[in-house]
Amino acid sequence: MPSIQISSKELLSWRRSLLLKGGRAVDLDWLLDLGAGLSWSALQMLYIDESKSIDLDMSLDELTSLWEKHRMEHIPLQYLLRRCPWRDFELEVGPGVLIPRQESELLIDLAISKCEQKQNGVWADLGTGSGAIAVGLSRSFLHWEGHAVDCCNEALSIARRNLDKLSFTSNYQLHLGSWWEPLTPWWGKLNLVLANPPYIPISDIDNLSPEVRNNEPHLALCGGSDGLSSCRKIISGSLKALAPKGWLIIEHHYDQSDLVLKMMEQVGLSDLSVEKDLQGIKRFALARNNLEKIC
Repeated sequence: MPSIQISSKELLSWRRSLLLKGGRAVDLDWLLDLGAGLSWSALQMLYIDESKSIDLDMSLDELTSLWEKHRMEHIPLQYLLRRCPWRDFELEVGPGVLIPRQESELLIDLAISKCEQKQNGVWADLGTGSGAIAVGLSRSFLHWEGHAVDCCNEALSIARRNLDKLSFTSNYQLHLGSWWEPLTPWWGKLNLVLANPPYIPISDIDNLSPEVRNNEPHLALCGGSDGLSSCRKIISGSLKALAPKGWLIIEHHYDQSDLVLKMMEQVGLSDLSVEKDLQGIKRFALARNNLEKIC
């Protein structure tokens, strides 16, 4: 698609007029970056010299239409553009999958810190959604075998497209089903398992922002009455599924750390620890199967 050239003065005037109607400047600038190809740093330079001409990947009319849908209908910009940057790549997203969050990027860093010395192994991403975590794992563990699981066909279709486009290896499989169930042939062989399950208590769903509450799939958000129903299912089957010395790393709600660690300990996992997210909140529970054989 050919670029559209406009003056800096015209763009800045357009930006000011939209923000006067409402909405957050950071969101509009994000739309300019991802939708029109104008980075935040390039935008700041326009204020220094408004006489410059710039090239955009979208017209101002197209950008205005997307912005008004976001502002008036509370539709996430990621869904409107069907794109979402995550780590060092850009994912396809849509209403059938949760929009990957920045804090979840740390799951990949934690996985690398625990398993980077192991040249070969088997990883699994439970509840893959858009495939963000699976893509991150496939790019970090090139010689490993990988498995991505989800109970939603629409999510698996998006995950497959993202993996096919972004993975550095083709050594992965996608499975339709619930948590461990599709992976029974690999039980006892999984060296690394990551999960970002639904963990928001049902009573908190109505308090979410309308962008999240009215658009993102509740199946990927709601963790039952206490937010821990999915965590329980994952943890309860972990000892059978993990290989000896295999790691389980779970993302959880801001106030669930102690409960998740306690569940991990109760099923027999060891080397328990907790890691904080970008805001300093306890967000990730880590545990290991230190048993040599599961009867």
